Amino acid sequence: METYTAEDIQVLEGLDAVRRRPAMYIGSTEDKGLHHLVYEVVDNSIDEALAGVCDEITVVLHADSSITVVDNGRGIPIEVIEEYKKPALEIVMTTLHAGGKFDNRVYKVSGGLHGVGVSVVNALSQWLEVRVKRNGKIYYQRYERGVPVTELEIKGECTGTGTGTETTFLPDAKIFDIIMFDFNTLSVRLEELAYLNKGLTITLKDERTTITRTFSYEGGISALVEHLNRSKELLHPPIYFERQENDILIQVALQYTSGYAENILSYANTIHTIEGGTHLSGLKAALTRAVNNYAKKNIKDTIKLSGEDVREGLTAVISVTLPNPQFEAQTKIKLSNREVEGLVDSVVYEKLCEYFEETPDTAKVIVEKSIKSKEAREAARRARELARKKSALDTSTLPGKLADCSISDPELCEIFLVEGPSAGGSAKQARNRRFQSILPLRGKIMNVEKARETRILKNEEILAMIQALGAGFGKDFSPENLNYNKIIIMTDADVDGAHIRTLLLTFFYRYMKPLVEDGKIHIAQPPLYRVKKGKTEYYLYSDDELHKKLTEVGASSEVQRYKGLGEMNPDQLWETTMNPETRTIRKVTVEDAEKASRIFDILMGSNVEPRRRFIQQYAKEATLDV
Repeated sequence: METYTAEDIQVLEGLDAVRRRPAMYIGSTEDKGLHHLVYEVVDNSIDEALAGVCDEITVVLHADSSITVVDNGRGIPIEVIEEYKKPALEIVMTTLHAGGKFDNRVYKVSGGLHGVGVSVVNALSQWLEVRVKRNGKIYYQRYERGVPVTELEIKGECTGTGTGTETTFLPDAKIFDIIMFDFNTLSVRLEELAYLNKGLTITLKDERTTITRTFSYEGGISALVEHLNRSKELLHPPIYFERQENDILIQVALQYTSGYAENILSYANTIHTIEGGTHLSGLKAALTRAVNNYAKKNIKDTIKLSGEDVREGLTAVISVTLPNPQFEAQTKIKLSNREVEGLVDSVVYEKLCEYFEETPDTAKVIVEKSIKSKEAREAARRARELARKKSALDTSTLPGKLADCSISDPELCEIFLVEGPSAGGSAKQARNRRFQSILPLRGKIMNVEKARETRILKNEEILAMIQALGAGFGKDFSPENLNYNKIIIMTDADVDGAHIRTLLLTFFYRYMKPLVEDGKIHIAQPPLYRVKKGKTEYYLYSDDELHKKLTEVGASSEVQRYKGLGEMNPDQLWETTMNPETRTIRKVTVEDAEKASRIFDILMGSNVEPRRRFIQQYAKEATLDV
């Protein structure tokens, strides 16, 4: 047996723990974690803005994959801390849990609470350089993998009374899988921060493409709600209110649309709490009480609306700033301060009741929509019960056109949703019957963005998918009952195929969202061309690949253009699209659920004009990858 003694105990000094276990601090070492580095640095600048001493932030993407964040805040202190015999800047950059945000004197509110943000960025960077403007001088220090390689030195003088901090870093290739910052990913977050901080101007520059975007919104979160709803049919102007209670600032903006989807964003100290928390719970409870209160007083005293009824078609943003926020993890995805829930509930209920009394026309519109939602929900429940009696939703009964696999372990099974009976027949012959199932779909399924559940449950193709997957639908969806580990959408590589993919993804996103969030949905990549030169065959997936291959092997080669999956014989379909050893499939992910929701609204919603503008802007210059 191996021994386990005191000699086996390791003590990781300095930032070694961060480099050894980076995912503990930034979530992952993939794309999400890479961008989290930027957010940690930007959040420090945002804290300066919250303190009222910063109104400009600039982020620059450089050609060498490094990135710079500049603000005009007070600048990180550079004086020597006698206890450590080191400048404060060096302590902040190299020591976990060191910063000015612990006692609420320098920062009344902040997002960076644990003093690990910028030191973690430093630890996970190949190199980092920081310049601080203070006292009329520019101070500079360089670090490599978290270790100072220069002393703090003066690099010059700054004109006027300018102050601020400039941080440039290159993420470490030994830590991250790929170092490629995405302009659009950063743009979404920086735009979000500009909405949350009225009076703040944030600029994003990309030196790789010379693209620059500037974000500044005097309307704050009310402007954000208008932005989220820009492609929707609106029922009333945005409702906005705020109140400061016990050093906690509560801001709420909300607006109802004619649609059915609910979209509520929650923030604490400008940090997007993806999983909500106590502030979101307080908002939901107050909204339900306020609408019910008005309905009982002015419509019918026996009305009882659920939270689900009241939130149908709602777009809302709640932002709270507080001195000592408590998050469930360093990545700050859920707020857990218990005192916030009751405070938000009280403030929102009072403000909404006042607004409803002062604006009865809007109140009536909201109540009537909630009542229609309740009626539709009850009709959908009856439809579900009737459908189950007819076995339509009975997941123990598989649809007749499903060619199921032979093994029963869901972790090893995958299902192909195939466009059309012809391709379905070819796929059934091509598949490995042991672990691959085939469900042919006839034509285009219903656009669920424009339909209530009662209509959706009458669609035969949707019902077939619900039965085959075996995990339910909508609020009754249970991922643990899923029959397959992979759901692979396999459509033709043409416009109709792209439309069918979009319809299917809209359905999964709205009614089986955990499948998308858990990475269960994939898109097959069938080839567009087959090039034959002598006895050698090449399968190509784009016009560019075809051009390169013909240049390589000669234009006299035999070229076949596949118009659809049904044109491939089973052996070709297996080799190119279905064989796990040779195929290419793309996992569908939702890094930004709100952005995905807006795209679905534009492409699949009832408002035509935003869709026309989107097509006119992008159709000639972009390929829509979902």
